[in-house]
Amino acid sequence: MGGILWIILVGFVAGIIARLLAPGPNNPQGFLLTTVLGIVGAFVATAVGQAIGHYGPNQGAGFITATIGAVVVLFIWHRFAARRTY
Repeated sequence: MGGILWIILVGFVAGIIARLLAPGPNNPQGFLLTTVLGIVGAFVATAVGQAIGHYGPNQGAGFITATIGAVVVLFIWHRFAARRTY
């Protein structure tokens, strides 16, 4: 149970930092979407890190790489949201 709470906490903080680093008019708002943004960013960072050999099969992304992954996910979010507004 403690591991899940840790993932949620790190995801939330990574999501907040990503929203501050990549501001936009259509950023996901609220606790839930910010947390999901950070968690998805951590999964993206873990997948990319394992694909390039930086992480082993049982290792996950750290806080900094989770934040970088969240910024990448937020960039993709902005691209899809900008395309949808036209």
